[in-house]
Parts: sequence; structure tokens; C-alpha cells
Amino acid sequence: MTGMILDGVLMLLLVAALGYGVRLERKLTALREGQQAFASAVTELNTAAGRAETALASLRASGQETDLLHDRIVKAREVKAQLEALIARAPVSAPAAAAEPVLREIAAARPAAPPTAAAAPAPEDDERAVRMAALAERIQGLAAPARARAPGGSNVAAILGAMTANQSAKQSLNRARRSLDEDLFAA
Repeated sequence: MTGMILDGVLMLLLVAALGYGVRLERKLTALREGQQAFASAVTELNTAAGRAETALASLRASGQETDLLHDRIVKAREVKAQLEALIARAPVSAPAAAAEPVLREIAAARPAAPPTAAAAPAPEDDERAVRMAALAERIQGLAAPARARAPGGSNVAAILGAMTANQSAKQSLNRARRSLDEDLFAA
């Protein structure tokens, strides 16, 4: 009878071991699935870290380009200030003979009459050139009788020459500014 009792106990232990094995298999299956999910999460995290490093390098490069552009803008402003100072120091009176070709060039480029309100708006430099040409024509019209009447008629020619030279210097400065701006922002 002890043999049967021992066989029964052994069978109970085997059934318990079998149940424990099944339960352990379920836990191991869940653990493997968790491990696979963890591995895919680590892979995604690694990919995101790589993208972040690339974006950071791009941001640093953009920062360096911005610094370079800022330096160029500061230098351009210094050059602009120097050009304005040079223009301000330019001699005010220019010979009337030197002003005549410039006046003819302005008159040929634009009509003598100032633009009407119905006309399309011209840029500031063109409007100034038209106004200066009209003023120069009026001054020339006044200069001819003044020369015939009084010996001081050369003053009108000197004023005309100075105004024309000043206007041409301003136009030259504006062209230089535009060229500098184009050069700065083309890079």
C-alpha cells in the first residue's frame, strides 16, 4: 500500500509540475513579446536620436551662416557711412561745363515736365532726377537773361553746376548701395 500512496503522491507532484510548466510557458511568452517591443522601441529611439543630431548640426551651420551674414551687413553699413561721408565732403561747386553733359543725360532720360498724379509712381531716385532736371531747366531759363543784364550771371551757372553734380553724386551713391545690397544678399 505504501507503493500506491507513493505513486499517487508522485502523480500529484507531476500534475502540479505540469501546471506550473504551463504557467511558466505563458509568462515566458509574455516576456519575449515585451522584449521584442522593447527592442523596437530602442531602435526607434536610436533613429530619433540620429535625426536630432542631424538637425542640431544643420542648426549650428545655419547659426554660423547667420553670423557671417551679420558681419557682412555690419561691414556694408560701415562702407555706406564712409560713402555718405565722402559725398558730404565732395566739393559743392563744380564747373558748369562739367554739369552740362549730366544735365543733358538727365533731360534725355526723362521728360522735362514732372510726372502727373495720374502717372505710375516712379522710384524715389527717378522722381528726384525729374525734379532736378525741371529745376535745372528753369534755372537755365533764368540764367540767360541774367548773364545779359549783369556780370553776376555766372552765379546761376555755378549753382546749377553744384546742384547737378550733387544730384549725380546721390544717384551714383544709390546705384552703389543697390549693387552692394545685391552683392550681400546674393551670397
